[in-house]
Amino acid sequence: MDSLTQIVLGGAVAAAIAPSGHRRAALLAGAALGTLPDLDALWLGFTASDPVANMVEHRSFSHSLLVLPWVAAAIWWLFKRFGHGRVAQSPVRWFWAVQLALVTHPLLDAFTVYGTQLWWPLQPHPAMGSSVFIIDPAYTVWLLLGCVLAWFGRARPWAGKVLGMALLVSSAYLGWGLVAKAQVDKAAQQSLAAMGLGDAPRFSVPMPFNTLLWRVVAMTPSGYVVGDRSLLADSGPMQFEGHASNVQALREAAHVPAVQRLQWFNRGFMRAQVVDGTLVLSDLRMGLEPDYTFNFAVARQADGQWQPIVPEQRRTDYSSPQARAAMKGRLAMMWQRIWHTP
Repeated sequence: MDSLTQIVLGGAVAAAIAPSGHRRAALLAGAALGTLPDLDALWLGFTASDPVANMVEHRSFSHSLLVLPWVAAAIWWLFKRFGHGRVAQSPVRWFWAVQLALVTHPLLDAFTVYGTQLWWPLQPHPAMGSSVFIIDPAYTVWLLLGCVLAWFGRARPWAGKVLGMALLVSSAYLGWGLVAKAQVDKAAQQSLAAMGLGDAPRFSVPMPFNTLLWRVVAMTPSGYVVGDRSLLADSGPMQFEGHASNVQALREAAHVPAVQRLQWFNRGFMRAQVVDGTLVLSDLRMGLEPDYTFNFAVARQADGQWQPIVPEQRRTDYSSPQARAAMKGRLAMMWQRIWHTP
């Protein structure tokens, strides 16, 4: 999730657990702890060997449930031993405030589609619940409001109740996302089965900033199909549109390390294109057809064989007025699609 959401989630969790007299300190401490795991991006900026490594190593050790509890315990001990006394005054409540403010960060990230390595250094596929978009105001606003009111309410009893209500409503919204996803997956399965793709690998993910309009992608022998579903405007079978991918080139380049890393990270949800003799892979989980957020040149053809190259990220240029206008048009069409256009 975005940094603001993680900040207010950490602040709300810590302030709800810590003693009421420590509420402002807990809001600040929780906000810092809530954003701490994402500082791995700074580390990777210096240590990652290439853009593919940067992508697949993000949300790894710093988001692991096998690592963070120990980090939280160490932080708690340091503040208890060398701090200004709040942690020592109420060590048990502060222990759980620190633990949960830190651990809820990767748990929330796991609801997104990016991929969170909850069990690093073990190597199962990263968790991708894909039931909430990385920025969703309907989730964040309750936590933000709760933190603001608790800051001014300080130790007053109603401030604690506000924080509890904010956490309850935001958690209920995550639950709704799972319910909505199940409805979309059911409709997608029925339509894909009718197309002979009932067993095809697929995923569903909400469109930007909402959980009412969803996108479903299923892999096919020659590429992939994409469909969308509005929970308000649609009924009946889903419609899918087919797109080509150079699956032969992808198979031939299966030995390339960057291809293997991406296959593990995104579970094979990739578009393969050959551009001027270079194999370019696009992560189908993030972006809208035909523009995807993560595109990597990973191999070059030489003597009929795919040779690894240092991966290069190829970004879509949104700086031109035409590109910005096109993006605004897509967002406007998405809004109409949610409410009115079946």
